[in-house]
Amino acid sequence: MTTTALITGANKGIGYEVARQLGERGITVIVGARDEERGRAAAERLGRPYVRLDVTDEASVQAAAKWIEREYGALDILVNNAGVAVPQDDPRPSATSAATLRETYEVNVFGVVTVTNAMLPLLRRSPAARIVNMSSELGSVTMAVDPDSPFWPHHFLAYNSSKSALNMLTAIYAKELWDTPIKVNAANPGYCATDLNAHTGFRTPEQGAAIAVRLATLDADGPSGAFVQDDGQLPW
Repeated sequence: MTTTALITGANKGIGYEVARQLGERGITVIVGARDEERGRAAAERLGRPYVRLDVTDEASVQAAAKWIEREYGALDILVNNAGVAVPQDDPRPSATSAATLRETYEVNVFGVVTVTNAMLPLLRRSPAARIVNMSSELGSVTMAVDPDSPFWPHHFLAYNSSKSALNMLTAIYAKELWDTPIKVNAANPGYCATDLNAHTGFRTPEQGAAIAVRLATLDADGPSGAFVQDDGQLPW
């Protein structure tokens, strides 16, 4: 039986690496990307199918779900990887506009809900589906308010709070699906060098992708409703 995975934002960075690593495991990986030219180019490099998917456009998401249903009939893995960090000259919360929050949440929060809800009927057809939400340690409220945490100095209101919201989405979806074989978890890739941070991260996209791949391929004894990084679970 073919195992099928959809990765959003898979044309570059961590998403591309998740697609590559899952493909190496013999999984049929669908490269989801908003930009058709870049998406097709990435899919060609990977030797994988491409579907246009803009997480902020519900029509695009529904069209992608219908295409996956026609082509594969079901979906086994969904990795909600697409994300944004809107640049700010002044990152203080008091200097952050509501417009910046809306732009961030459209992708990092609302986009995840749109994609997950559209794909869930297909995931329910899988014998043991996995949903992985690409989060960040910056979304941990526990670490954000700990003066001894390395994240104490970081006040990125829009991005950090969007990842906190994503963590709660993960927990609530996991609760809804608790009595099913579907597992839902949040992955922390760490500070990876990607376009999101102007390649300032000290980890590689390959390293960051590994935790998402592990959560996407959990066995039946694996966790659900957890916030996980390479060396174990993180505090919400």
